[in-house]
Amino acid sequence: MNSEMYVGLDIGTTSIKVIVAEKVKGQMNVLGLGNERSEGVSRGIIVDIDKASESIRRAVNQAEEKAGIQIHDVIVGIPANQLKIEPCSGMVAISDQSREISDEDVKNVTVSAMIKNLPPEREIMDTLADEFIVDGFDGIKDPRGMVGVRLEMKGRIITGPKTIIHNIRKAVQRAGLNPSSIINMPLAQGMTILDDGEQDFGTVLIDLGGGQTTASVVHDHQLKFTTVDSEGGEYITKDISVVLNTSLESAEKVKRDYGYADEIEASESNEFPIEVVGQSQPVRISEKYLAEIIQARVDQIFTRMYKSLSSISALNLPGGIVLTGGVAALPGISELAADRFDTNVRVYIPDQMGLRHPSFSLPLSLVTYRANMSEIQVLVRSSLEGKTVVNNTQSNDDFIGNDYGDDVIDNSSEYIQQDNQPQQPSKPKKSGSKLAKSTKGRLKRFYQDFFE
Repeated sequence: MNSEMYVGLDIGTTSIKVIVAEKVKGQMNVLGLGNERSEGVSRGIIVDIDKASESIRRAVNQAEEKAGIQIHDVIVGIPANQLKIEPCSGMVAISDQSREISDEDVKNVTVSAMIKNLPPEREIMDTLADEFIVDGFDGIKDPRGMVGVRLEMKGRIITGPKTIIHNIRKAVQRAGLNPSSIINMPLAQGMTILDDGEQDFGTVLIDLGGGQTTASVVHDHQLKFTTVDSEGGEYITKDISVVLNTSLESAEKVKRDYGYADEIEASESNEFPIEVVGQSQPVRISEKYLAEIIQARVDQIFTRMYKSLSSISALNLPGGIVLTGGVAALPGISELAADRFDTNVRVYIPDQMGLRHPSFSLPLSLVTYRANMSEIQVLVRSSLEGKTVVNNTQSNDDFIGNDYGDDVIDNSSEYIQQDNQPQQPSKPKKSGSKLAKSTKGRLKRFYQDFFE
């Protein structure tokens, strides 16, 4: 039986998740799962390599026991913090005297396309080939075996901060593992969670994680834009702890057991006990009061996301919004999001047995994305290992004015660096019928100017 084994590693702020999966006849079967409390990670970033590596080791040991295998190689997710998507292109002469394009030619043209004027603090994380051109004939997905004298490639490179990538790689290696593939999280999720129509016509994917919230825009089967808000489920738990004067452990438990994202759906009459510091007896709290605390923080996150996404007209995309991540498990979250963003919203929950919770969507996406990569995608990605050192003498201004638009390729600090101080949430104004009246013209300009 022809099968392949994949191990996905999700280094989250609140938990480390490991999934062992086997691809058999095109079907992904989950064999084992590890889920341990995360240490040494803050807002999705590793801040203590030793503590993080120990958490990784515990999660991997748990997955090994359940899967009955020994894990060596892992597919690691990289967060979208300060991620940039930039167009690239390269051209080489065919090396083979027969003029038949080989694997080596594909690698050479990929390396040629990766020669970018990157600042020294950034590193290429991934290279995505959109098309190959052989002697002027474009739209080719796999040029191998074709005959020609000149090979071109047009695509995109994804870059990230060297510090983040180094710390992740170091923590994984210190846990005794080999990071065989380092994959951008929004890319993996967008290409696996969204269905074909959502990827084609355009959809916003919002991952409501423990340490931060990430929004991604996928259109024409390509990751076009990402933005990160530095608040997530951890902040909701801290709010509950402070307001109700209870421990973080107790706050997390009541959030999971009784929490609603939308106070409208919570009951005033349904009450539950909670341990309060300084009180000998538990205090009873209503579901509605708890929901008010939760909604206040979720509203803040959605308000900032609304601002970032509406600035690039992403909320006009036909696919609407897909929510995932641990916070997406809160009852009423889709209704609240639909009201705040004024678009259709659905929650993604994996359908695999034992993983039916939105918090498992990321590690499952990592193994699914890697397992479904085509031969040419794997070949292009392998060129990262032998890429030429780039020249760092020129500025990033060389990238401005490309086909994707500045907002797409540069997730600048106004989107990435968010103020963590509590803010008074304000509901974004709905467009209502005004949106409908101008949709045709705006969408036409949107597709032409932004995504084309």
